Amino acid sequence: MIAPTAISSRFSATASGSSRPVVVVGGGWAGLAAAVELVRHGVPVTLLESARQLGGRARCVRFEQQRVDNGQHIMIGAYRETLRLLEIIGVEESAVFLRRPLRLRMLAPGGGMRLSAARLPAPLHLAAGLLTAGGLPLRDKLRAIRFWQRLQRDGFVLERDISVADLLARHQQSRAIRTNLWEPLCLATLNTAPRDASAQVFIRVLQDAFTGSRRDSDLLIPRTDLGAILPEPALDFIERHGGRVMLGRRVTGLKLRDGRIAALELAEGELEAEHAILAVPHMICQRLLAPHAPLKPIADRLAELTTEPICTVYLQYPRDTRLPDDMAGLTGGTAQWVFDHAQRGQPGVMAVVISADGPHMDMDNTALARQVAAELARIFPHWPAPEGSLVIREKRATFACHVDSHRLRPAHATSVQGCWLAGDYTATELPATLEGAVRSGVQCARAVVAKSPNSGVIRPVE
Repeated sequence: MIAPTAISSRFSATASGSSRPVVVVGGGWAGLAAAVELVRHGVPVTLLESARQLGGRARCVRFEQQRVDNGQHIMIGAYRETLRLLEIIGVEESAVFLRRPLRLRMLAPGGGMRLSAARLPAPLHLAAGLLTAGGLPLRDKLRAIRFWQRLQRDGFVLERDISVADLLARHQQSRAIRTNLWEPLCLATLNTAPRDASAQVFIRVLQDAFTGSRRDSDLLIPRTDLGAILPEPALDFIERHGGRVMLGRRVTGLKLRDGRIAALELAEGELEAEHAILAVPHMICQRLLAPHAPLKPIADRLAELTTEPICTVYLQYPRDTRLPDDMAGLTGGTAQWVFDHAQRGQPGVMAVVISADGPHMDMDNTALARQVAAELARIFPHWPAPEGSLVIREKRATFACHVDSHRLRPAHATSVQGCWLAGDYTATELPATLEGAVRSGVQCARAVVAKSPNSGVIRPVE
């Protein structure tokens, strides 16, 4: 890693010859994916990250004497591009994830739902799981199965986008099945309330998870923090294959010349570039693009994309406090999902996730932690009181995946030659997930590789 140091007013091109490196702006999962894909094809890369650590919105923080993620992420077997990326950088899936067949346990005082995917080929495993789910009347299960069959018959495509709430009402989904299944899945994957969330994106998520392989719906339970899963091994891979990673370097502007990218502006000077992949949050991307007439139409659309928060409440209980499963959904209160960190070697640590906006955003951290602890106490009355807490608020965690938000999401290529956009907000057809971020970075990198003047000799690096 190259630490921030004093540098000249203009960076040197590269030590490997006259060709300039591809500059990747942003060290989140999209930027790291782009850089890995480029260096494995022999393309020189310089990655600039404004923060002092990699990971972007999936980074690590301290909780008492432990390292935890700034937010809990649900990952599934359908994250094919993420799993492929980990394989490339030498991370074995079994070393960082516990793979569990889908099992959802939704908890509420005096009730809830239990659903387990059957050992059948997809999508029969979901249909059988719905039919045998505990805590739901038979009529609700049959309506859910008919809803699924209709989505399949329509090819998971809507004539026009509507809200998830309207979609569920149109298909007569009962309050119980909405509360215990569809709405929690919507919040977990789109981070947007069902009344506002895009039904088209939601059913695309369902299609990816439940119509391919049965393993696509498996839950991937992290054995360690997200920093150890991707950012740290990716940094090592990038540098071992000739790339540079520079922390504490904030890009403040773009320099265009003759319809193409010419350089990036930093406080330290300019960095010349033939290709620049902007793998930054959409708010920052909008500010970088807006001053330039060819890029202003994209900037104007990005300005219309709003954001949604995510709160994660970490509670430290005595070490022998455990959930019945690795994770569980919570209904009827503020908390939505709870994860047991025992598998990470952090027994007694519970991570509680609250997606999207709501009254909890007006509560102070102490009050919110108490509220969440009280809700868990009603479901688990035998648990003792927590011994410590940490509240992490990502106020602009994701873009708001609203109805018709696809019209605001840009393609990876722009009208400026050599200027590329990566990030979960781009036109991936997915919501703001780690998989969407990784896919966008890989797609940008492949487009750059295809345009490289040396593409005839580019080869994967073993």
